[in-house]
Amino acid sequence: MKKKGILHPELAHLATSLGHTDYLVIADKGYPIPNHVTRINLGYTDNQPTVLQVLEPLVEEISIDRIIVTQEMEDISPDRLEELKNRYPHILFEKISHHEMKELTNHAKGAVKTGDACPYANLIIVSG
Repeated sequence: MKKKGILHPELAHLATSLGHTDYLVIADKGYPIPNHVTRINLGYTDNQPTVLQVLEPLVEEISIDRIIVTQEMEDISPDRLEELKNRYPHILFEKISHHEMKELTNHAKGAVKTGDACPYANLIIVSG
């Protein structure tokens, strides 16, 4: 039995299958995930878990080149963006539009849906 790290089998598999520059989306409860993208649904109620809670163990287990967030996050949920940057000062953050994020999601290796109710909480991990 695994004692630490990511215990969810599908999430652990997805994390270990990432190659250099692959995209992994961590999405809020309302973000649309295309049918062809591998999806892991972790959300079970409002804000359980949050994008931040899912990101935390992934940062420990995978190499991250950068994290892509949206301009809308900065405009509508600036406290979330500030929290991300404070938690992970060693990671580069790139900003794009919400529309561009939806386009990049089509090319993701996988996506994790959370219960996060924070507007525009979505992000894309670009593996290193």
